[in-house]
Amino acid sequence: MTDISIQNIVKAFEQDKNILEGLSFDILEGERVGILGKNGAGKTTLFRIMTGEVRPDEGAVSIANGKRLGLISQIPVYPDGYTVEDVLRTAHERVFALEAKMAALSEKMAASSDPALMREYDRAAAEYEILGGYNAETERNRVANGLEISPGMRERLFSELSGGEKTRVNLARLIIEDTDILLLDEPTNHLDLRATEWLEDYLQKFHGTVLAISHDRYFLDRTVTRCVEIQNGKAEFYSGNYSFYAEEKRRRYEEQLKRYEKEQAKVKQLTESAERLHLWAFMGNDALHKRAFSMEKRIEKLQQTEKPQSEKSLKLRFAERDFDGDEVLILDGVQKSFGERTLFSDLELLIEGGDRIALLGDNGTGKSTLIKMIMGEDTPDAGMIRLGPSVKPAYLPQIIRFDHPERNLLDSLLYSERITPQAARTRLGSFRFSGEDVFKPVSALSGGEQSRLRLCMLMRDEVNFLILDEPTNHLDIQSREWIEDAVEDYGGALLFVSHDRYFIEKFATRIWMLEDGKITDFCGGFEEYRAWKARQDELAQAEKAKEPPKPKAQKPSRKAGANGASNEKLLQKTEREIERFEAQLAALDAQIEANASDYKKLMELDEEKAELQAKLDEAYKKWDELSE
Repeated sequence: MTDISIQNIVKAFEQDKNILEGLSFDILEGERVGILGKNGAGKTTLFRIMTGEVRPDEGAVSIANGKRLGLISQIPVYPDGYTVEDVLRTAHERVFALEAKMAALSEKMAASSDPALMREYDRAAAEYEILGGYNAETERNRVANGLEISPGMRERLFSELSGGEKTRVNLARLIIEDTDILLLDEPTNHLDLRATEWLEDYLQKFHGTVLAISHDRYFLDRTVTRCVEIQNGKAEFYSGNYSFYAEEKRRRYEEQLKRYEKEQAKVKQLTESAERLHLWAFMGNDALHKRAFSMEKRIEKLQQTEKPQSEKSLKLRFAERDFDGDEVLILDGVQKSFGERTLFSDLELLIEGGDRIALLGDNGTGKSTLIKMIMGEDTPDAGMIRLGPSVKPAYLPQIIRFDHPERNLLDSLLYSERITPQAARTRLGSFRFSGEDVFKPVSALSGGEQSRLRLCMLMRDEVNFLILDEPTNHLDIQSREWIEDAVEDYGGALLFVSHDRYFIEKFATRIWMLEDGKITDFCGGFEEYRAWKARQDELAQAEKAKEPPKPKAQKPSRKAGANGASNEKLLQKTEREIERFEAQLAALDAQIEANASDYKKLMELDEEKAELQAKLDEAYKKWDELSE
């Protein structure tokens, strides 16, 4: 059964320029479809046409009869004085109406024995049960908790929330309402990792239809089974998740390029032959003209395949500065509070040259505050933050601001640097700002374009400590890949805050997890950290249930000592090695469980585990020696 039918949609916002040009496809009931395309390709416009907010110039959208459709980015206007709880309760309006009806019928039945009243009450009660009336409050609490809408937040006025908070509440309302068709427009932009994973789990169990616009590649891989890419106003179809789309798109490009090159070679051969025949015909053989004309007709028929357009990558590279010494950043006893709320306390951390650290944690735990203190934009209440003497930091903030947004791009770059206009235009061109675009005011740029411009200006200095706060937020996939290319070639120390799991897994070799005012310093990648964390949670649950956990050496508490600075660094390095080995052992345990019926594979895994356990034992021995 078809839930949504999109037929020949045409839409233009500028004269003679269609953003959607003859878009046609169907969405079947229960499908999970990712809508892909560059920023400005028309993805959100398509969603607004589906909801009726925007009318197409041509074509039509049909929604299956009786199906309820909800758009996450479209936040309804609620009456003045509505709290977040009031907004969430609007999802159960039909339930509350039935409650009132059942209460009124109960009163009537108390005064009358009319069987018709009993039948009407039974029908209302049956509908009430189907709508989940008896579990309505439980469901509201479950969804609110999953999307981290706290009890305190539920008491706040909806009108006083930030844009991201409103989006989160509206997402919760639509989930509680059990909408038949969900249109998700960048749903993870305002969610932290925990809430994003909760949403992914919910969508995997959701029985309705889902259309998602997202630049979160992990999210697309986990939630969609089909991709529709909008390119030049038309749709390209891919029958798989994002990883399938990326591979299939590359394959189609290579196939089309080969076909195009083969046709062009044939065209060249026939053109040269036709030119020779025309030349020889002038020497007295008119029949050769006919053969040449025949070849030229064949050329017209051959020229059918368009030359495929590849996405040009940016030639980006951070100018790196030589770094002398091991210490990039030292945090000693750092504490920060706002009023009675303590964000973190007694932070003792060290960043060394070449470290690539992902600073993770739930929204509101203080990640951006810590970054601002490192950059000197805020000060700790207690403790010390010190950069190494030869450290040159560079910072890309989460919210991009320009002192003079009225200036155009070219002037902005000229004012920030001592370079010639031609050099400035060349630099801007390498960041895909070319032609008349360089004369646009900065204020006219999208959020992603402003991030790209700030990155362009950031690269002017030689840096050896790069700090990024949500660098991929609000960027389309291509722009994310541009930034990733630049960061991949950068060899200095890196500290970044991100909810983009693809970015985290690609770059982090160390995880700082900020929870409950403390930072867990884990040496290893994101997946290794998750495996280690899952193991710790299992052990904690076993301990809580008073079940004997699996025998496992526990990392001893660190002893205070008077060893020298070099000994302290070796101790910290050994601790990180222990954490990495423990994470790898946890990951191996998971593989052993998954391959319980494969004897040969188990033998290999057991050998690998024995080698890794020996390394861990050696690391513990070294730790004991250093800590004495």
